[in-house]
Amino acid sequence: MSYDQMLNLGNGNQTLHLPDPEVTPKAKRRAFSAEYKLRILDEAHACRTPAERGALLRREGLYGSHLTHWRRELHAGAMAGLKPKKRGPKTNPLVLENANLRRELAQLQTQLERAETIIEVHRIRRIRKNISHLMSLPLPSATTESNGSRP
Repeated sequence: MSYDQMLNLGNGNQTLHLPDPEVTPKAKRRAFSAEYKLRILDEAHACRTPAERGALLRREGLYGSHLTHWRRELHAGAMAGLKPKKRGPKTNPLVLENANLRRELAQLQTQLERAETIIEVHRIRRIRKNISHLMSLPLPSATTESNGSRP
């Protein structure tokens, strides 16, 4: 069956429409830097007639709504409003809080381990002191404790 026959299927009155095999490139969202926005706003402000402003917009490939939106951003938050906004889903505040709490828990566990070690060392020293006192033996010096030798 030829291509022409495929197009004229049925009773002759119907034609089969095949999609265009040409793949069109996916549209890409334009992002403008804060410097570019300020430069265009300054140029638009310097235009004396609507025709000059229209020529500027055509030259740059922009719409009048771009200028309106950028002016509102500028008045709302100065330069911060002109920076491109982060796209994508917003982070869940519970995830951030969970991460902060986990970090705090790890720090507190480390502090607890240190405190328990210090308490254990003091407890052992107190027991040694009590035993030594009861047996009337001299306490070992710090150097003999560190060397591991006994009296």
